[in-house]
Amino acid sequence: MTINEIRTNLDRRAHEPAAFKPEPTQAAVAMILADGQSDLDVCFIRRTDRDGDPWSGQVAFPGGRAGPFDLNARAVAERETSEEIGLSLDSSDLVGALPVRDIQRQELKIMSPFVYYVGTGAQAIATVREKREVASVFWVPLHHLFDPNAATQLEYPMGGIATSFPGIRYREFVIWGLTLRVLESFAEIMQRTLAA
Repeated sequence: MTINEIRTNLDRRAHEPAAFKPEPTQAAVAMILADGQSDLDVCFIRRTDRDGDPWSGQVAFPGGRAGPFDLNARAVAERETSEEIGLSLDSSDLVGALPVRDIQRQELKIMSPFVYYVGTGAQAIATVREKREVASVFWVPLHHLFDPNAATQLEYPMGGIATSFPGIRYREFVIWGLTLRVLESFAEIMQRTLAA
């Protein structure tokens, strides 16, 4: 899958942005693509283990909640990416938007995902900048997300009951939950079948 193919497919999709309010009920994330050795790589973070964080320890895209000075959802994704992993994103890197996700978890209501392409060298720049929120940064070859052999199940307690969720395994990491749902939107737009 090439960046031109991704851009074309995202351009074809009519994007309906959420009404933006600069408050912590809204969040945005960045699905960052960079040139890898033989494929595009996708940037992920593993969140720091923290009490009270509903996504504690989980794999995610860089991003977070809106702040009072954010002008729009894209600004949230770009600010949070810079704060968390030190990558500067702007409109020239933007490839397109993915469908807004309704979350309704704690006080967070909606999440807006955006796709960015940063060319070569980003893997060497991206590093943990906000240790309170990010434990590690890692890159996954895009084709791996569509490899059926990467599919796995993850046991996670929900309401005190161990529940099984689909996921994609990459080394010691499992991509699942909200991040997996964003990837499912991406796969659907690309007309591909995700591993999980």
